[in-house]
Amino acid sequence: MKIFSANIEDLRSLYIDNLQKALDMEQKITGALPKMIDSASDPELAEAFSNHLVETQGHALKVESLLREATGDASTTTCKVIGALITEAEDTIKDVTDPYVLDVALIGAAQQVEHHEIAVYGTLRNWAELIGLDGHADILESILDEEKNADELLTELSDTLNTTAEVNAPVQA
Repeated sequence: MKIFSANIEDLRSLYIDNLQKALDMEQKITGALPKMIDSASDPELAEAFSNHLVETQGHALKVESLLREATGDASTTTCKVIGALITEAEDTIKDVTDPYVLDVALIGAAQQVEHHEIAVYGTLRNWAELIGLDGHADILESILDEEKNADELLTELSDTLNTTAEVNAPVQA
């Protein structure tokens, strides 16, 4: 139950509210990625997560800058979706015992996060264009491109790691 309303009256206030959620999202992902790095057994997967951590920290700084420019403040609004996705990933890390299967599960969890980020940044970019914030739209487009690239890399890694998990699966009697 919400106690306070976001007072969304127009597209600009909707944009700001969602930009605040995007900042919260990036901050939460920045906190979650080190656990994923530590849990990955495949060195290429761990490296991909490490590289994306650096990108994510940059995304947080960019979104914070956009908020400061638009409002003079960089406060956040809770992104409930990313919180749920991170909880799912943490549960998976606890539940999966086979390192090969865990790598595959980590990719799945990371791609769910990437797909949410792609949706968020695509939407924010479009809204920025509509309300005349072309500079914001350009920055959001650059973040969107990096999120798409991260998703593509995870897909490439999954091609190998899914097979590895299957080949190393215990024989069922």
